[in-house]
Amino acid sequence: MQSVSFSDLGLSPELLKAVKEMGFEEASPIQASTIPALLSGKDVAGLSRTGSGKTAAFAIPAVECVDASLGAPQVLILCPTRELAVQVAGEVAKLSAFKRGVKELAIYGGASYGAQFRGLENGAQVIAGTPGRIMDHLDRGSLRLDAIKMVILDEADRMLDMGFRDDIATILQQAPPARQTAFFSATMPSAVEQLIKRYTSNPMWVRLETRAEAAPDIDQCYFEVGHGSRIGALCRVLEATNLRFGIIFCSTKNAVDGVTEHLVAEGYQADRLHGDMSQAMRERVMRRFRDRKLEFLVATDVAARGIDVDDIEVVLNYDLPRDPEDYVHRIGRTGRAGRSGRAISFATPREMFALERIFRLTRIKIRRERMPTPAEAAQKRIEVLVETARALIATGTVSKAHFGAKALLSDGTEPEVVIEALLHLLTHRKATGAKSSGANQDNDSRADVVPSGGPRAPKHGDSGEKPRREARSYRSDGPRPEWQDRGARPQREYGGNRERPVANKPAFKTERPTRAPQRGPR
Repeated sequence: MQSVSFSDLGLSPELLKAVKEMGFEEASPIQASTIPALLSGKDVAGLSRTGSGKTAAFAIPAVECVDASLGAPQVLILCPTRELAVQVAGEVAKLSAFKRGVKELAIYGGASYGAQFRGLENGAQVIAGTPGRIMDHLDRGSLRLDAIKMVILDEADRMLDMGFRDDIATILQQAPPARQTAFFSATMPSAVEQLIKRYTSNPMWVRLETRAEAAPDIDQCYFEVGHGSRIGALCRVLEATNLRFGIIFCSTKNAVDGVTEHLVAEGYQADRLHGDMSQAMRERVMRRFRDRKLEFLVATDVAARGIDVDDIEVVLNYDLPRDPEDYVHRIGRTGRAGRSGRAISFATPREMFALERIFRLTRIKIRRERMPTPAEAAQKRIEVLVETARALIATGTVSKAHFGAKALLSDGTEPEVVIEALLHLLTHRKATGAKSSGANQDNDSRADVVPSGGPRAPKHGDSGEKPRREARSYRSDGPRPEWQDRGARPQREYGGNRERPVANKPAFKTERPTRAPQRGPR
């Protein structure tokens, strides 16, 4: 498709100035196709992959259609998650920076009603919110849709997956019949198509490439793992590839919690993101991730909607998605803005059929990689340590360790031997109760451990951080314990039965006094 400048789309001078301030020059294919249609008043159904610029595709026409002199909701944007509602409202704020009188408001659950009441009373014209909280305000009478000109459904497929179908139908029915309606989605299941046919009038369909070949800069591979060894495989791959900034997708909240705790125990800067977390906690985690104070964000598909970070280095599919099109949606988080990216998946032999479905959808062969050995992972850790040490020497920030270095060399030991011993300690010593900045803890002081753009150093030292240690799943690669060679597990101290002795158990059995039977009337 030929490149199109924003100046060719018929935008007002205020919008053109805002777009230029945001650093945009040429419109993406979805923007070039949908902005003129929305500006002309047509209904639109847009299908495009994540990272293609859908938010600006509907936010620009939304701002253009607002009458700044009317202090009432005129544009309603429905989003599946709180994070996405906040992101959309922020995009609207940037685009309306030079159009005086335009106000935006994010409405979502988990936040105070008071601020939302005040925003509505102050005349917010563009409302971005989740269906549940929008319904609450409609029921309370604090939100009226009489002046609505445009209703936009962003990530419509996810809203249906989350059970918002009835809320969406109620909201669309209460909006004025003469409104303009737009659906935007990364996938187009039949349920979304039914909504489009019911609530739009002769819509303009914009279908852009959603398959993985639309993102050729994403290097895709997978590792076959055994049942129960997925977490060990994840840690080993992270060690061997020295990946430093990415998203790890899990299919359940329990898996998110487990993976996060394991990564933190291994010394990684990791935190979780799922629906059971409070809004304040989710915002804090996302702020740390955007500021690169986290190395890895472990999230479910739903919670990850609305993550807008351009420089994500890798996407790891800890669990394969149920829907093959979700694979495309996940890997679209990396390789954005002209950058290259990586997508790594883990699959058990039983999950090979799911990979085949992904192969058929993406029309590309995702290559299989050999799992790195523990020795290769250890070698990579040493290489990273050497690079980190060189970086520290170059910056001259190692003066505090001068006394220890002098003491190690005082007995005449060769410097090479001392260095080998220190490297061995750093790569093999296990943590012994050191406190780390676990998930959901806002300990920003550890962010300085990883220099920007430099290799990751093991977490250790005076800051109370855990040094890197081998994952427990690697034990199968080492020598077998003696009891395995004997063919039987050792008996517990209290014997072979599973019943533990009860403390202070009396030596004799106390019988309860029996009560004489009571005779009653027959």
